[in-house]
Amino acid sequence: MKKNKFLYIIATIMMALTASSCDDYLDVNKNTDAPDYVEGYLYLAGIQQNYFGIYYDLRALCPLTQMMGTSSYSNFANNYYTAASDAGGEAWRMVYWNQGMNLENMIKQSEAAENWTLAGIGYAIKAYSWDFLAKIHSEAPMKQAFVPGLLSHEYDYQDEIFEQVRKWATTAIDYLQKEDKSNYGTRISQNDWIYGGDKDKWIRFAYTVIARNLASLTNKRDFKEKYYDQFMEAADKAFKSNDDNAMVKILGGGADAAQSAYNNFFGPYRGNLANVYWQHDFAVQTMTGTMPVYTAEGDKIPHTIKVVTEEGTIVEQTHPKYPHELAEKQIICDTLEDAGHFDPRPLLKLGTASGNDVAVETDRAALRKYYFKGSGFTGAAGPIGTAENFWGRTDAVSDARDGQGRWLYSNDAPYILTTYAELLFDIAEVQFKYGDKKVAYERWKEAISADMQFSAQFIKPGTLVTISEKVNNVMKDVTYHQGDKVDKATFLAIAQEYLDGPYVAGLSLSDFTLSHIMMQKYVALYPWGAPEVWVDLRKYHYDIEYTGDVPGFGNGWDKTTLNQKRDENVNKVYKGFYLAPAQVQNRRGSYNTRNNGSPCYRLRPRYNSEYMWNAKNLEALKPISGTADDYQCSMPWFAYPGDMPK
Repeated sequence: MKKNKFLYIIATIMMALTASSCDDYLDVNKNTDAPDYVEGYLYLAGIQQNYFGIYYDLRALCPLTQMMGTSSYSNFANNYYTAASDAGGEAWRMVYWNQGMNLENMIKQSEAAENWTLAGIGYAIKAYSWDFLAKIHSEAPMKQAFVPGLLSHEYDYQDEIFEQVRKWATTAIDYLQKEDKSNYGTRISQNDWIYGGDKDKWIRFAYTVIARNLASLTNKRDFKEKYYDQFMEAADKAFKSNDDNAMVKILGGGADAAQSAYNNFFGPYRGNLANVYWQHDFAVQTMTGTMPVYTAEGDKIPHTIKVVTEEGTIVEQTHPKYPHELAEKQIICDTLEDAGHFDPRPLLKLGTASGNDVAVETDRAALRKYYFKGSGFTGAAGPIGTAENFWGRTDAVSDARDGQGRWLYSNDAPYILTTYAELLFDIAEVQFKYGDKKVAYERWKEAISADMQFSAQFIKPGTLVTISEKVNNVMKDVTYHQGDKVDKATFLAIAQEYLDGPYVAGLSLSDFTLSHIMMQKYVALYPWGAPEVWVDLRKYHYDIEYTGDVPGFGNGWDKTTLNQKRDENVNKVYKGFYLAPAQVQNRRGSYNTRNNGSPCYRLRPRYNSEYMWNAKNLEALKPISGTADDYQCSMPWFAYPGDMPK
C-alpha cells in the first residue's frame, strides 16, 4: 500500500508540473524539494480510489452479518476481538489518512477558487465517508480531526456526526447547484471515477447520502416527527434509476495490470477471498428458500427420502441437498422448480456447488436444480457439507484457473458504494412503519426489480479452460470453469418469472411484512452492502428477545446464553437468523466471557492511531469506555429508541 500511495503522489506531482509553466512553478512553491501546492482536481482520482478500504473492512462486516463465514477474520465471526489489532480499522485509515487531508485540501482550495463543482463533489464524498465511519465505529474525533498541531483528539458522539453528515451533503448540493464559471475542460471528467463529472448525478448522490443516513434512525421514537419529512424530501430528490448507482470504476487487468491494486480487492488475481471466506449458511438458506424448521427444543428435523438399492431394497436416506425439513413459510423463495419460485440471484451472488462441467447453462429447468452450500461461522463445514469458495471450488483461486473472475468477484468489477435498489428498500421500510403500507409495497417490488437489473449488469458468461497442472506430483490436464454459469438474457428471463411469481407480484398486500422488506434488502446488498445490513441488524437488535427499550445482561442474554425470537414470532424481522449463542441447532455456542454475553455492536477504532496515541480520550467514552474489554458491545446511538446514555 505504501508503494501504491508513493507512486500516486509522484504521478500527481508530475501532472501538476506539466500543467504549468516553469515560472508558475517557481511562483507557487516554497518547498525546494517538492511542490507544496497541487491543483484541486488532481486529488480527486486518488480520493475516490481509496474507497477500496470499504472492501477491506467487509472482511470483518460480512462475518458479523452472517453473509460470510471465515477462518481469517474469525474473531469478528465470533463477535469478540481485542483492541490490539488494526483488523477492521480500514475505514479509520481511509477517512483520516488516505482521503484525509487530500480531501480537505481539495475542498478548501476549490472553495477559495470558487470552483463550486469540485468543492461540491468533495463535500458529497466527505458526507458519504463520514456516514460510513460513524455507522460502523459510532464515536469518532470529528471537530478536532484535522486541527493542526494536536497530538490527541477528543471524540464526538454519533448523533453529532450524523447531523454533520447531513450538513456536509446539503453543502454539496448547494455548491453543485451554484453557477460555476470555471472552465474545467476534461479535468474533472477524466479524474472522476464515479460519475465522470456529471453534476446532476452528484446532486442525486448527495440526497441519497442524506436519505440512507436518516434510514438508520427508523427505530427512534421521534422519527415520525423529527426525521420522516426530511427523509421523504431527500428520497424524492435522490437516485432515479440504476444509472445513478454510485460505483468506483477500476482498471482491472489481472497480471497485466501495472499494479496489483488496480484489480478489485475481491477478484481472483488478488485472491483476498481465496479459500478463507465462504458464503454463510444463513445467507444461502435465505437466498435459496431452504431455511430449516426447528422443534420447540431448537432442533432441526431430519429430512429423509426413500431410495431403492441395486438389490431392490427400499431404504431411507438423508436427502443429499436438503438434509433437514424446511420451514413452510420462506421469505425470499422456495425450492420448487416451477417458474416463479426460483430466485436467480444466487447464481451470481453465491458460489454454486454443482454445474462446473457446463460453461453457460441456458436451460432454466437445469439452472433451477443448482444447489449451494453454506459454511459455518469460522470454517467451511456447513449443514450440507463443505462449502466451496465464491468461484465454486475448494482449490486455490488464480488468474490461470479463474481468468478475470466473475460477477463482483472479478478483477475489473467496480467498488459499489450505494444503489437505486438500496434507496427503494429504505423508502419501503420508512413508508411501511410511518407512512403508507401500499406505497411501501410498490417501492419494495420496484427495489427487487432494480436489484435484478443491477445484478445482471456484471454477468460474465462462463467458459471452460483446460490447463496442465501437477496433481499428486503428476502433470495432468485439469478443466476449470471461468465466469458465471448463466448469461444475461437467461438470467433476466428467470428474473422476470420470479418478479411475476408468488414471492413478489403474487404476494398479497395483507401478507406483506417488514421481514419481506429487510430480508430482500439483505439479498440485494449481498455482499458489498454489509455495512448497511449491519446497521439494520443492530437497530432491530439482532431479533433478540427482550423487554423495554434495549436488550442487556439478564434481559436478552447472560454469560453463556442469548435469547432470540423464534421464527414463528410475527415480530421477528430476520427469519432464520440466529447468533452463535442462540439456543437452536448449530448455534449453541457462547461468546468470549469478556463480551459479558452481548453480541458486537460496533467496530473498535484503529489500533495504531487510537489505542497507541489517543487512549485517554478513548477511555473517557460513555456508557462503555473505549478501553474496556467489551467496548465493541457498546450500542451506537442509532440503536437506542431515545438518547444514548452518557
